[in-house]
Parts: sequence; structure tokens; C-alpha cells
Amino acid sequence: MNVQKRVFLTGSTGYIGSAIVDALLRAGQQVTALVRDPAKAERLSNRGIECVAGELGSPRSYAKAAEACDALVHTAFERSKRGQEVDRLAIDTLVEAARRRASQGQATAIVYTSGVWVLGSTQGQATEDAPLRPTPLVAWRPDHEQLILDAATGAAIRTAVIRPAVVYGGARGIVADLLKDALNGLVRIVGDGQNRWPCVYDRDLADLYVRVATNPEASGVFHANDEADERVSDIVEAIARHAKMRPDVRYMPLEEARAKMGPYADALALDQIVRSPRARAIGWAPTLHSVSGNVARLLEEFRAAREAA
Repeated sequence: MNVQKRVFLTGSTGYIGSAIVDALLRAGQQVTALVRDPAKAERLSNRGIECVAGELGSPRSYAKAAEACDALVHTAFERSKRGQEVDRLAIDTLVEAARRRASQGQATAIVYTSGVWVLGSTQGQATEDAPLRPTPLVAWRPDHEQLILDAATGAAIRTAVIRPAVVYGGARGIVADLLKDALNGLVRIVGDGQNRWPCVYDRDLADLYVRVATNPEASGVFHANDEADERVSDIVEAIARHAKMRPDVRYMPLEEARAKMGPYADALALDQIVRSPRARAIGWAPTLHSVSGNVARLLEEFRAAREAA
């Protein structure tokens, strides 16, 4: 059963975080958001969100605000050379806030964002207990997941790790990049396109975060994907059919892609079949079940989001 919580959120203006803000407000939750951009903070404040001005890498700017909340949801990631270090610092700060709350008899949930790329190319269907074989881009993630899981102390500190699949919806993310490229006339695919991407609609993903953050029984690892098992070439073909002018589709050999994109290329080339039984066990069920079956809707959302930006 979900109950009202005071939720502290990092990454509230990011792709995943902004969807979570919407879902939390729909669920009647009280939201405190870490924001560094004053203009974005003003927009959030106008929606009834308490904003804390600060930086993920500066714990003093948000530690007290986190300590005042029942659930701590971490979705932010600093895309810099210090990204891993800052993520570890944020984990330590949130765990310490939860421990201070526990010392005062206050229960706290910590929800950490990882991703399905920690699974590597899967052998059969990968559920939440599948062995981890992370692609190089996220080789550090399993250690950070474990820090969160190890911080659990029963009812006092409940911890969870959510591993989103490739997120679609709106004008951000990998699928939105494919939509943009198709509209611009050229789509590049890493490899032969026969690899499968697990995917999840942004609003469905946000619903899982709300369920995990507010359900006192939800702990451990949760996968989030629509289980369509779509091949990349099929996704691109569906997008191409909906473009006013059919785009050129170019298949890039992995070695060439690595030279241009680094370890990101290997992540895009992963072949994954992922299942989410633990997420479904707490009542989560995706409302959209594929990218290729919803391209018209996704294009409409993409255009609307770009116009609103």
C-alpha cells in the first residue's frame, strides 16, 4: 500500500527525474528537489515543489534537506570526468542522512538509479537476480548499487535499486535521438541492428519509482522495461515508415563506432532480453508495450516537447 511521503529528488529536471516529478505530484506526494538552475527552480516552485539550490558534488548544499524527507530518490548523474566520484559522494551523503534519521527513530527509503547495461549482453531472459557483466561504460555501477543495498537496515533504512531500460517518450534520450535523426534524414545504427534493446516508456518508469519510494515492502533490485524484446533495426524501420521522407539508414561497424563514440558504442550494441518480475510483483505494469508500435504517438510527444522547450 502506497502512503504519502516527503520525497527528496536529485535530477529533478533531467529526463528521468522530470517524469518522476510529474508522477509524484499525480500521486499526491510532497516533493523537495535539488536544483542548480534558478530558472528551472522557479518553474518547479510554481508547481508546489520545494526547491533546494545546490550541486550534487556539494553535499552541504542538500544534506539537511535530504534529512528532512522520508524517501531519498537519486536520479542525477554529473556528466563529467568526476561523474563516478560525484555519484559516490551523493550516495554517501544520502546514506548518512538516512542514518541520522534512523538515530532519531525515523524510517527512510533510498532509491538509486542504475540501468540494465550492468547486465551486459544477456544469456536468456535476465531477471533482477541475473549475474552482472557490465559493459565498460558502466563498469563502476555494480559497486555503487551494492553500496545502496548494503546500507539497508530493515525497517529503519529501506533501500532499492531501479535499473531502467532504454527510456522512450518526450524529446530526450536515445529513442528521441533516433526520431530526430530520422526527421533530419539520416539514422546511424551501431552494428547490424539485430541486437535487442529493452525499452520503457518514461511515464511507466516514473510510476515504478513512485511505487518503490512509497511502498514500505519494496526493497532490493527492480528492472523496468516493457518486455517487447525489439530489435534495433525493427525500431528504426518503424520510425522510418512514419517520417515524411524516408531517411537513409547507415549501419556502422562496431570498431568504427567505437572510434567515434568510445565505450558508448558497446552499450548501444548490447543484445539484451530483460524481465521485471520483482517490479510486477509490487503491482507495476507498463501501459505502453513497444517503441515500434507507438511511433506516431512518440513523434507527437517529441514535437510537443521540442515546441515547449
